[in-house]
Amino acid sequence: MDVLGWLVPWEFSPALVLMFVVGIVLFIRGTREHRISAARQWLFWLGIVVLYLSLHTRIDYYAERLFFAHRLQHLVLHHLGPLLIMGAYPGQVMRAGLPMPLRLWLKNFRLTPLGRFTEAVLTNKILVPFMFVFLVVIWLIPSVQFYSMLDWRLYRFMNWSVVISGFLYWNLILDRRPSPPAVLSPGARILSPVITMVPQMVVGAVITFTEYDLYPIFDLCGRAIPGMSAVTDQAIGGLTMWILAGFVEVFGLLFALGTLMRLSGKGRLPGKIRSAAVPAVGVAGT
Repeated sequence: MDVLGWLVPWEFSPALVLMFVVGIVLFIRGTREHRISAARQWLFWLGIVVLYLSLHTRIDYYAERLFFAHRLQHLVLHHLGPLLIMGAYPGQVMRAGLPMPLRLWLKNFRLTPLGRFTEAVLTNKILVPFMFVFLVVIWLIPSVQFYSMLDWRLYRFMNWSVVISGFLYWNLILDRRPSPPAVLSPGARILSPVITMVPQMVVGAVITFTEYDLYPIFDLCGRAIPGMSAVTDQAIGGLTMWILAGFVEVFGLLFALGTLMRLSGKGRLPGKIRSAAVPAVGVAGT
């Protein structure tokens, strides 16, 4: 199959295309008002590309017919894509890309009780990390996986739920501000990826070493690689979740560690954290 053939959507979604177009237009308009570094722009565009390729190309066909391709797809949707985009810190830029009436409406809405409640839920330091893990694990329950792969509405909900939870989680972890106003303290931003990584790695290890077919739906749909056994497919998918997802979370942890060091260098940490962080910097520099 040629390159253009790979780019043809397996299941065309006008709503998905519209969301990508709106996000891209807002970012481009925003960069005309806020000058941002080339690195941040590259992170944003790379994140957009990998998300689109995973959601709206021929890759989606293989994700429906190979367990390991499905796990690679979710690695991008849940971890890598949102991490890249949120690493570009696009919020302020995209707000600047809104038409002025919408910008004023958004500003006023955030001051209302409903706006404050919505923001509190979407940035809750317990709920967001919990949902980040839960929305990985719940879809791997064999019975849930079976029905989500058969019903296109449930399948799309599954994919978008992991994308949204990824954005909300990395929005907390990559926050560059001190706390407050940031929801998580700089230390908690480092610790959180370690905590959320563990259950995902455990589930990945269990899948890897299971010696019977947990997900017969992929045989029912027709496994895309002839001759690949269900157990082999399953083991590769488990390793993807066990190892590769852990690597991506480590990168997020390093982002958060960089924020801690930067805030410490500027004297913007609370006293206890600063006293612990400064010696660490000194040791690293010796």
